[in-house]
Amino acid sequence: MKKYIVFLAAAVLAISCSHTEKAPSHPSMIANVDPFLIGSVNVSLDQLLSSQLKETAVEIVFYPRQNEVALEWSHNMAQYQQFWDEAGRQLFVEALNRYNEDFSNKKLTDTYNKSRAVYGKFKGRLLWKTLKFSATYSSSPFIELGYRFRNNAPYFATRQMAAKEESGVNKSISESSASSMYFTRVQGEELAKLFDQAFLLKSLEGKASSHSADTDRDEYYQ
Repeated sequence: MKKYIVFLAAAVLAISCSHTEKAPSHPSMIANVDPFLIGSVNVSLDQLLSSQLKETAVEIVFYPRQNEVALEWSHNMAQYQQFWDEAGRQLFVEALNRYNEDFSNKKLTDTYNKSRAVYGKFKGRLLWKTLKFSATYSSSPFIELGYRFRNNAPYFATRQMAAKEESGVNKSISESSASSMYFTRVQGEELAKLFDQAFLLKSLEGKASSHSADTDRDEYYQ
């Protein structure tokens, strides 16, 4: 399977580069293709001034030039893009498998300090804006993978830690806030399928290389 993925990635990149004079420079690029929607997943989010969770639809967008997948959603009058690189996506899949084993073997604990990052963490990337036409802010928060009991039910969970704001466009905004996403096992499996690298490479078939800007999404290069 790994040889197939490497071969397919090389083929996709070769085809992509043959259709363009000069591709944007990015060390992780697998195709010179604009970002595109690959699916959506329902997750649960915390609510202000409430102990109840709110189910929210999250769009899943593939960014081939960065080999990243972004979770994009709106919540509490703000818009968010949380980027997962290939290593982060693989960690999510491994963490979910471990959670499913602990769930089946009844090894879960309701002590949040022990469970919040029990399956690891990685450094992600976040873009957000408070209004559609406001400035876009950026940060590089650590994202913890674990689980948490909410209202007596267990959820596989990701915890995005607070992190320093990096764009500097507004000195009054010093950091991104901490936030969590909660997944049932079915929801976690849905996202894991969209995170699969073989699936992402397959999704590029038929996509022409392009330079056109996606006016609904911000691309951020480091």
